[in-house]
Amino acid sequence: MLRFLTAGESHGRALVVIVEGLPAGLTVQASDVADELARRRLGYGRGPRMRFEADEITLLGGIRHGRTLGSPVAIEIANTEWPKWTDEMSPEPGAPSKVLTQPRPGHADLPGMLKYGFDDARNVLERASARETAARVAAGTLAKLLLTQLGITVVSHIVGLGDATTTPESPRPGPGDLDIVDESAVRCFDPNAEEAMIAAVKAAAKVGDSLGGVAEVLAHGVPVGLGSHVHWDRKLDANLARALMSIQAVKAVEIGEGWDNAARRGSEAHDAIQYDETQAVNAGYVRPTDRAGGIEGGMSNGALIVVRVAMKPLATLNRPVLQTVDVVSKESTVSFRERTDVTAVPAMGVVAESMTALVLADEALRKFGGDSLAETVRNRDGYLASLGGTPSIATGQ
Repeated sequence: MLRFLTAGESHGRALVVIVEGLPAGLTVQASDVADELARRRLGYGRGPRMRFEADEITLLGGIRHGRTLGSPVAIEIANTEWPKWTDEMSPEPGAPSKVLTQPRPGHADLPGMLKYGFDDARNVLERASARETAARVAAGTLAKLLLTQLGITVVSHIVGLGDATTTPESPRPGPGDLDIVDESAVRCFDPNAEEAMIAAVKAAAKVGDSLGGVAEVLAHGVPVGLGSHVHWDRKLDANLARALMSIQAVKAVEIGEGWDNAARRGSEAHDAIQYDETQAVNAGYVRPTDRAGGIEGGMSNGALIVVRVAMKPLATLNRPVLQTVDVVSKESTVSFRERTDVTAVPAMGVVAESMTALVLADEALRKFGGDSLAETVRNRDGYLASLGGTPSIATGQ
């Protein structure tokens, strides 16, 4: 089983992530993690923090001479802004210089303050901040490296930003198109939709507002049989939904054409099964459509996995308009403002990639097992061969 645990606060000294369950022999370098974290800072509409908050990566354990050891991998992401926050965020006894008592609507502030008995919203917001997703991306980097060895590629692109969206005719990126997606200012693969999305961000920025949107995550090369129908917590679609809903500000997840299928009749909603003896994968069974998004009965069916992730507009705005109540005086006021983005949807797509990769890597390891990468790849190749598939090009060496 692959699992991970993050620790740290937004303006604390560092974020730390521990990833357990990776097989031995996987090639990992600090630059792999740094490259993925740089992608997380992409996107038109990001705030100034993205320009000066560099990610300093330290591989603390579980890797020797560039290869995993089979033991837990620990990664530290240092906060380059820590010197400005040493007093405010010090773990030593003392009192903060400023107490935040005006919780932001739509954020974790007030529920967290009431739950834990805090009178300072910073005790909640520092951990609730989406800065924590940097640690998830670091963990997701390891999952992606493993999936690559198994012939699986995870790609995201933005299909909606505010009221600007792609169309059903818009192209989808393939496994080799991630660099092209990242070259887009809003990580949109459709140039026409990209222009509309940029215009929407500019319009929101002009009035100090924020925008939400939708990222589509595509998993290419996933073999049939990941996940299971036998228990509720082994269903692949359920675990993807849980992982993606855990991303800060995400409020909806759709598998395949889930919402459209709800309005269709059964005769129109499902993917017909056909047999083609010339096909070398999935025992020759093929689907002319992919309305299920590559998952049926909680298991991958060999088709392209398609997941859409909807992010609400950010709760911190560049103009003080959201009404709240001061928790000390109980007087009506407006919520406080931290540095913020107009939108973080393009970055959310990168985080969604990581969470999807972590779920798929976990299920792949459940299915194929193996203490070393070579063993995992060998087991995977044997399974594909039993289905009439082609062995992986990965060697595990």
